Amino acid sequence: MPPQRILLTGAGGFVGRHLLALCARRFPGAQVLPTGEREQSGIRRLDVTDLAAARTIIREFRPDAVVHLAAVAAVPEANRAAPRTWRVNLGGTCRLARAALEAAPAAHFLFASSAAVYGRSFRTGLPLAETAPLAPLDTYAATKAAAEMALSGMVSEGLRLIRLRPFNHIGPGQSEAFAIGAFAAQIARIEARQQPPELAVGSLDAWRDFLDVRDVCAGYLAALERAETLDSGIAINLASGTARRIGTVLDELLSLARLRITVRTDERRLRWSDLSLSVGDAALAARLLGWRPAIPWEKTLADLLADWRERVALSPQP
Repeated sequence: MPPQRILLTGAGGFVGRHLLALCARRFPGAQVLPTGEREQSGIRRLDVTDLAAARTIIREFRPDAVVHLAAVAAVPEANRAAPRTWRVNLGGTCRLARAALEAAPAAHFLFASSAAVYGRSFRTGLPLAETAPLAPLDTYAATKAAAEMALSGMVSEGLRLIRLRPFNHIGPGQSEAFAIGAFAAQIARIEARQQPPELAVGSLDAWRDFLDVRDVCAGYLAALERAETLDSGIAINLASGTARRIGTVLDELLSLARLRITVRTDERRLRWSDLSLSVGDAALAARLLGWRPAIPWEKTLADLLADWRERVALSPQP
């Protein structure tokens, strides 16, 4: 049986907006309570670092599933504001899980972690499965790994935990805080004559396992559908199993542009990383969840660029 009452954190974010829309289609009879860092239309404010507030909202709503997306997610921001990142990504996660244990102990707790927790383990150059050691390389990854460990320790207290580790996800709605989103945003501005026909980039040589955000959301909902069959505490990768060079992704986006654009390296966009390749093994997701990426790569890029064109058109420069 799919869940009937779903508490969703981070509902106003990149992934949360897609997950809300997919929930309405996949679980049409379910009640979903979307929460976010700030009050918005249709979204209730919830500061996940406030244990009392989390207890109150869970007691009122009585969810049978909690999907925890809320996090400081962009690596540069996470590094710049490390104390806040630890407070939200680790402290907020622990408080929300504690509130769920106390006020809705039968609820499944789905934690959106990240493949970034594998870090140095990617140096093998092989697609990593869930058995790979956690070896984070930056603040964001470290907070996600620490949260996973803290939640795992709560399984013995009764927490019905599912850990999902999605690889790099892109698609419509992505911000400029991420490389592929920044490429699409700049192309849209150049086409709208809001920026000279020169696109600024950081390093283009890394290879990453990219997913469409809508496929990631489908994986989350597949886990909720099958939650009763999953061992509490399980970790599951969501990955395509295919590595793509960032520079090649840029070339594909540029091929969709409506005019000729040159590319220059902007040293301010260069971000240190000693990982030339990261790619995942999602065999466990296929076996336990029946999940595989379904959206064609070409559609992902076209939809991302179309979304940025629309956003730029709606907010022209004076």
